[in-house]
Amino acid sequence: MKVTVKLFATLRKYLPPDATGGKAEVELPDGATVRQLVERLGIPQSAARLVMVDGEHCPELDTPLQDGQTVSIFPPVAGG
Repeated sequence: MKVTVKLFATLRKYLPPDATGGKAEVELPDGATVRQLVERLGIPQSAARLVMVDGEHCPELDTPLQDGQTVSIFPPVAGG
């Protein structure tokens, strides 16, 4: 299956070389989870602070993905 991954801020360095505009298409085995996607990209799990799948907050990294979904991953943020 293929999913689109969008990485933001400091996580963009983990995008595959063929990525454009901060996003890339990633091929995963059927039934793969968000955790497997994060691992495939080499992102430390502690750095994947906010994950959204098709615009919905995904609190569990063990959530299974489906073909064609879009996964957005944000690093920890701080502000004042």
